[in-house]
This record gives sequence, C-alpha cells and structure tokens, in this order.
Amino acid sequence: MRRLAHIVGTLMIVVGVGALAWALTVWQWQDPFTAALNKLEQRELEQDFERQIEEGQGRAIVVDTSREELRESLPRAAAAWRKRSERGDAVARLRIPALGVGEIVVNGTDTGSLKRGPGRYLGSGMPGEGKLVYIAGHRTTYGAPFSHIDRLDNGDRVFLELPYATIEYRITGSRIVPASELSVLKSKGFEQLVLQACHPRFFASHRYLAYAKPVRVTPRGSDQATPYQAIG
Repeated sequence: MRRLAHIVGTLMIVVGVGALAWALTVWQWQDPFTAALNKLEQRELEQDFERQIEEGQGRAIVVDTSREELRESLPRAAAAWRKRSERGDAVARLRIPALGVGEIVVNGTDTGSLKRGPGRYLGSGMPGEGKLVYIAGHRTTYGAPFSHIDRLDNGDRVFLELPYATIEYRITGSRIVPASELSVLKSKGFEQLVLQACHPRFFASHRYLAYAKPVRVTPRGSDQATPYQAIG
C-alpha cells in the first residue's frame, strides 16, 4: 500500500507539473495544437487570396486615378468587394509590424471563421468604404493573432491589403468594454478600424478594443500612396 501511494503521489506531481507547464506555454505564447490547425487554414486562405488578386477580382480602381476620382472609386470598390464576399472567404491581408502579425482576414466573426484567422464583423464596412471596420481575433488559441493587442501604442501602423488597394492605419487609442456592450459595433459615419480581442486572456467577460484611423491609401498596382484625408 505504501508503494502504491508513493506511485500515485509521484504521478500526481508529474501531472501537476505538466499542467502548469502547459498553462505557462499557452499564457506566454499560444495553444500549440490549435496553432498548427490555424497554420494550415491560413495557408489555404493565403492561396485563395492570392488567386483572387491574380484573377483581378475586386480590382476597381484605376492606378493613375486622380484624388477626386479616388474619392469616388475607393468606396465603390470597397462596397463591391463586401457584397461579393461570402462568410468564410479570404478578404484581406492584415499586417501589424509592432506585433509581428501577418494574417489573412476571414469574412465573419462566427466560431468557425475565427478558427481560421482574424475575422471581419459582417455588420461593419470593408476597408475604404468610409465606415467602421471591425476585426476580431483570438488571444490564446488558433494562431492567437491578437495575443499581445494590449501592447499596441498610439502611432503604431496597421496595414490592410485588399484586391483594390492597401490602406495604412495608425493606432489612436484603446479601451476595455463589457462583452455585452454592442454599441461598439455601430459605425460613427467615418472610416475607423477597430481590432478586438477577449479580455483578460483566457476569459471572455470583456473586450479589448484598439482603435486606428486611416492615414494613407495605395491603389493596387501603384507605388504612389495618397493621404487619406485628401480623399476622405
């Protein structure tokens, strides 16, 4: 009996240490199992996104267009891309240099879509449409694209590449709201990017929101960036 108790005690210690190591791994980095699944999904989304670009889908802006023409063509192209995109589609490439994030954005914020990557809330606008652009992402599972969203500082750059243009945003601030606060999903009538993740990590009682404003627009196929305020 004494030997059996010793064996059981040893096993409990091993299990406890293993559980602690696992928790620390997820806390510091992310869940490695769902991360592997997400990597496969992202690879598929990347291929789909590149294919759409090669086929010219979503491109509705003339490269050498004037600022006045860009003011009209950008929202039109964005609205057309939103209308033709279905739930689960690859709609944009998100880059956040300060966090080392480079992910394909999925159309939708349902459970299935967010397993594939950060998702655009379907009730919000598409980048360039002149409305709220709301993108949510996981913090600890499925690639954890927004794991360190709370490290974003004012002025940090965020890029959203689409088939019709690349739009650069700059972080302007952040706040934490209850998960039940739905007013954050309403557009204020102007272009604004909101990045959302659960807060605190491992819990879903609140939402961490990082706000960003558009500063530059580069039409697809052009190397000339236009200040957003010149067309907004």
